[in-house]
Amino acid sequence: MTATDLHTATSYGSAPNLSIRAGDGVDYAYRDIGPRTARPLVLLVHFRGNLDNWDPVLIDALAQHRRVITVDYQGVGGSTGTPADTIEQMAREVLAFTTALRLEKFDLLGFSIGSFVAQRVALTRPDSVGKVVLASTAPQGAPGMHGWAADVINAVGGPETSGEQYLDVFFTSSESSRTAGMGTLSRIYGRTEDRDAPTDWATRLAQYDAVAKWGIPNIALLSELTALTAPVFVANGDSDPMILPKYSYLVAGLLPDAKVTIYPDSAHGFLFQHHEQFASDVIEFLDAE
Repeated sequence: MTATDLHTATSYGSAPNLSIRAGDGVDYAYRDIGPRTARPLVLLVHFRGNLDNWDPVLIDALAQHRRVITVDYQGVGGSTGTPADTIEQMAREVLAFTTALRLEKFDLLGFSIGSFVAQRVALTRPDSVGKVVLASTAPQGAPGMHGWAADVINAVGGPETSGEQYLDVFFTSSESSRTAGMGTLSRIYGRTEDRDAPTDWATRLAQYDAVAKWGIPNIALLSELTALTAPVFVANGDSDPMILPKYSYLVAGLLPDAKVTIYPDSAHGFLFQHHEQFASDVIEFLDAE
């Protein structure tokens, strides 16, 4: 389908895969649901993720109040081109995509590597970005962010990954968190038709290069975030092994206008585990004057 098709989907699980050609020559794959009366909320996905890696119940909750747009980066999933190996390039791709959709003003929700991209988008085009949600985030150059711990990259960075490895990183070992994780997996894989194209090994290599470059220690780069004047909501799980919660506080401390929420008994997938509360918190933040 193309951008000219009618958006008739009532849920993310049935939202069609759309495509639009941007000025950079890339055909970006995306999904687009929710009312057109409110400012659009553009979602940027995690490491190795595609359109199918968002929990549908979270998207549906957000789409009750906002037009929600998910997108594949260049060369990822259904988007054409070559996967980027820098966060800067991924941000340029997002701006090419939003320009193609003629989004003059939009909000951002970036998750994990998507939160790094969201920072650069907001800094590059501040007149277009209204508010920013950074889920599981860290600033560029932060000490201790140069690559992930061995157990984390072994779980999410191999040629083949399993549901059990996903649970180990995205959820805690508690019974309630694991149960929530199983629910997320069942919903993510519940869509059996018109699924997005799987991400490939080239995406894994390029995106981990981007993460590693972002994490090269450079204290001078931390000051860049002080220029991000848009209101920002920073969120994480209290037991995230991939991007530690301490970086949420570091990011918020550098920003002129930020609030922080850390969700209990949750890890990297806190926003899926606590999808009802997180969606409510996001909408409250976006709607606040």
